[in-house]
Amino acid sequence: MKRKPIRILALIGLMACLTGCMGSSTTANAVGGELIGVRGTTISEPTPYGMVAVNKGSLKVGLAENDTLWGAGFPAREISVDGFWMDEHEVSNAKYRQFVYWVRDSIIRERLADPAYGGDETYKIEEDKEGNPITPYLNWSKPIPWRKATEDELRAIESVYVTHPIDGTVMLDASQMNYRYEVYDYAAAALRKHRMNPEERDLNTDNTVSTEQVMISKDTAWVDDEGRIVRQTITRPLSGPWDFLNTYIVNIYPDTTCWVNDFQNADNERYMKLYFSNPVYDDYPVVGVTWEQANAFCAWRTDYLMKGMGGYARQIQRFRLPTEIEWEYAARGKSGNPFPWESGEVKSDKGCFYANFKPDRGNYTMDGSLITSKCGIFSANSNGLYDMAGNVAEWTSTVYVESGVESMSDMNPDLKYNAAKEDPYRLKRKSVRGGSWKDPESLIRSAWRGYEYQNQPRSYVGFRCVRTMISDTRGTSSRGRKK
Repeated sequence: MKRKPIRILALIGLMACLTGCMGSSTTANAVGGELIGVRGTTISEPTPYGMVAVNKGSLKVGLAENDTLWGAGFPAREISVDGFWMDEHEVSNAKYRQFVYWVRDSIIRERLADPAYGGDETYKIEEDKEGNPITPYLNWSKPIPWRKATEDELRAIESVYVTHPIDGTVMLDASQMNYRYEVYDYAAAALRKHRMNPEERDLNTDNTVSTEQVMISKDTAWVDDEGRIVRQTITRPLSGPWDFLNTYIVNIYPDTTCWVNDFQNADNERYMKLYFSNPVYDDYPVVGVTWEQANAFCAWRTDYLMKGMGGYARQIQRFRLPTEIEWEYAARGKSGNPFPWESGEVKSDKGCFYANFKPDRGNYTMDGSLITSKCGIFSANSNGLYDMAGNVAEWTSTVYVESGVESMSDMNPDLKYNAAKEDPYRLKRKSVRGGSWKDPESLIRSAWRGYEYQNQPRSYVGFRCVRTMISDTRGTSSRGRKK
């Protein structure tokens, strides 16, 4: 049998790929001129590493049997959510440290390519395989010479470290650990009032076209000559699709001093020095991370995964913080319990606690831990999620308002407000859920609702990521609120 030329095989493969992306032809399968539709290739989404599936369903939230979730006088309400993937554990010190080290290594590579530090151009890729100039990007395949560095290379590496002026300790320069990312606001760009064609902005008029100028607001950021991050929210006339691209620069190093600042007259210096940096705490939840830093982590995690997936990158959804309702829906488990576990009590018949919290006044150690505990040492809930009560409270994407559920849609509610720098501080409150290692029993219920300011790091607040499913066909669940 004659072998087909390689070029023909490659062409066949390309055609198959295009068919999968664009759908099959109607004319090729037409039967007697009947309408049969254009079908694409089904995408099988693999389970993301370290995440579990929370299938679509509904949850009744609000006031029931004196269980005050949203505050006295607010009615119960049924809310439905789509399926999503959720981290089975809170983001740990080790995982967040990977983010910090990635930023550190990117700065070092930039400087190794800088003529001021020797100018090794191989640390940047500036041409494609055909030799055509492209937008330069870092060459991550070229290792940093940690052990056998030249004098110039050593200067580039040492430039991201500082020496403590008193005890001489060499440490990472936290002030340089800035991560820049961009987020395109597809929802804002899709609004009819933001259409470039004035005739498309209002469909309920008698062909009257408004000549009023459309104003939009976008976030932007840059680093000034003194190395300080400058953030602005710009309001300007709508000029094109780029107006919906928001730019952020966030210093992402966790605030290790939160252990001292959160607890006055307490000897927590050891945690300030050891908790984030010592390997003993690798698998403990990261703390001292603001809402803004948690969002930066989600953006980095998305880009990091996309670069690793290559051509499959566009098929995935971005990592993000869960909405407040998604968080509660996931925490209650498949039966909608008041706690992540089946029982209404906080410990078993044998006296074993189900979570890390403060069981008694001042007795933090009754459950086996003084501060946070290692992620996942308590049993998972029926969704396969660990530590959805206690350990650390968790950031959500939802802005905190007293009206709560009454301000939300009853389908995939996503109550957002990107506070500008000049906004009143009360507009920078974000909902946190789950309670923490320092909270009593009443505050670790799945229904408990609290808040923290988006730029405030705490020793008892962490986070976990979610990712919207491409498709969720595994059925639904309806969960009522149980006592």
